[in-house]
Amino acid sequence: MPFLDKIQLWADERPHDTAVVVGRSRLNWAELRDAAASLLGHAAATTVLAEPNSTDFVAKFTAAVAGERRCAVLDPLWPAAMVEEVTSRIVDPAIATDVELVDGDPSTTFLIGLTSGTTSVPKAFTRSRRSWQVSFDASIEFFGLSQDDRTLAAGPLSSSLNLYALSECLYAGSAFHTLESFDVGDAHASISHDNITRLVLTPTMLRLLSERGLAGDVDASGIRSIICAGSKLDGRTLEAARRWAPHAAIFEYYGASELSFVSGTRLAAGEPLDVGGTGIGRPFPGVELRILNDTGQNLPDGEHGNISVRSGMVSNGYLWGDDGQALRCLDGWYTVGDQGYLADGTLHILGRRSDMIITAGKNVYPHEVELALASVPGIEVAVAAGAPDDIRGQKVIAGVVPAYGAVTATQLRTGLDGLLARDKWPLQYYVLSELPITDRGKVSRMVLLDWIKNHDVRARPLG
Repeated sequence: MPFLDKIQLWADERPHDTAVVVGRSRLNWAELRDAAASLLGHAAATTVLAEPNSTDFVAKFTAAVAGERRCAVLDPLWPAAMVEEVTSRIVDPAIATDVELVDGDPSTTFLIGLTSGTTSVPKAFTRSRRSWQVSFDASIEFFGLSQDDRTLAAGPLSSSLNLYALSECLYAGSAFHTLESFDVGDAHASISHDNITRLVLTPTMLRLLSERGLAGDVDASGIRSIICAGSKLDGRTLEAARRWAPHAAIFEYYGASELSFVSGTRLAAGEPLDVGGTGIGRPFPGVELRILNDTGQNLPDGEHGNISVRSGMVSNGYLWGDDGQALRCLDGWYTVGDQGYLADGTLHILGRRSDMIITAGKNVYPHEVELALASVPGIEVAVAAGAPDDIRGQKVIAGVVPAYGAVTATQLRTGLDGLLARDKWPLQYYVLSELPITDRGKVSRMVLLDWIKNHDVRARPLG
């Protein structure tokens, strides 16, 4: 792992400076080095971690990638049977001998990542040490991470967003903070008590922290940067974040587990964002970006196709679960099948090809419908999908969670005027009492369609 030599360096140069904080537990650089080194005597060639956030987790993860060892980090909330199945596929019974707390050969695998698939068992892909070192150098440059930053990534370390933020900070020699489990009050306390300067989080978490922070008069004026990923920022979240953390530059980026960073944008304090649009910035440092068709032909600006990249950050491929479509190589360019287009150098994301709705011969991506609906005043979040239709083949439907009070179909149609082409408007709306999510906690269009098909009370049709 490319941060172990760095940990040794920081432990020698700044042994008493804070390295990691999890809740009320802290490790300085010397303590982190020593805690990880003490675990090397029990080294296995492959380690599986399925634990909640703790400083013990950080030490175990650090030790688990020493030398040429490799580690898989699983969600501790997964069913036990799932953890056992994945573990049985990954674990190598060999013991890693003569392991020291140093980085191994850059070309070797250090991380086994898990990503959702079409089966009950997630797909597993691998990453080389070099791929994350290249990613660190690029993200530290783009986000402007420095050693005097104090980063809070309040979500689970089993999430790639937070695990990467931890590793990036260890590489940069910058203090990393997280919580034992996400709680808005605990996050606010950390921001105030630990003088947090940098947040790494999803838009949903940013909205919670911002709106409740404004209501509770939590001072966020010391936050200098906010890094958002996972979904596109909506207008309500951005407005709240601007008011709550007025001095923060806001970054949002697009990437994929198998590709790492693809594109991103930086919004200086007060700079407006095209919240109703699909744009997600320009190519990330070190990334070449093209839109290709299925035969690998480069497409001109404005024409949508496969978002494809060349960079040193791309994963090695899959251990299992590869259906030939999840990660494809088109003449040296890699794609996960996300669809988009380029306009004046900016990448616009439309969504996965598998999610595309074909209605009366027209291609509609749920993502663009959801972005538009989320910009309608009074809407908390929206989920769009394609329902079977005898005349059109499919029809666009949408479920919305109101931010407050009641909502009507007329209100939604009026709100979409000017935000979305009329031939992409949903033909039926539903008010959702909760988000349709899978047992892994991901928003699911299929769950929404099941609710509608079965007349579930959680999806009430609007006239």
